[in-house]
Amino acid sequence: MDKSDNFERLHAPWRMEYIERAGKPACACIFCEKPQQDSDGANLIVHRGAHCFVILNAFPYNNGHVMVIPYQHTADFTCLPPETLQELMRLTQLTILALRSAMRPDGFNVGMNIGSAAGAGIAEHLHLHIVPRWSGDTNFMPVVGHTRVLPESLARTWEKVRAAFNTVLQQEGGAQNNAEGCQ
Repeated sequence: MDKSDNFERLHAPWRMEYIERAGKPACACIFCEKPQQDSDGANLIVHRGAHCFVILNAFPYNNGHVMVIPYQHTADFTCLPPETLQELMRLTQLTILALRSAMRPDGFNVGMNIGSAAGAGIAEHLHLHIVPRWSGDTNFMPVVGHTRVLPESLARTWEKVRAAFNTVLQQEGGAQNNAEGCQ
């Protein structure tokens, strides 16, 4: 009996698109193309603002991993106008509230990788990551198997996050009312 017969196999066919794309130059900017299409569900767009949009990451680090992305195609953070920066931060705040409601995480990683040297997978278009985290959400799979195990489909996560985001938007004042409970 071969040693490999002692191991169970975890199939993640959706990752193949990412693997096949690695190292190939992009024909066009996916962050410019997706919001131009009229298929938010298929494109995983959770919300559209005036200057930025919120989208689920198609290759998430964790369930609920979203990005807030300016419509403006730029790799330079210092080129974003004040109204875009303001909306970027406001949508980040609203997204955290929606994720708290929909998924009840214990914490978040929030940040940008600016430039390929900093780890940006799509370096030519700025995007801010919001990754929900749960105590104990790491295990041996990413370390040993170089694979993440996500217990929920992207479609189901999109439904939950979009519904929670819409609820947060409908609440008067949104995160501004939440500031009363902040320390």
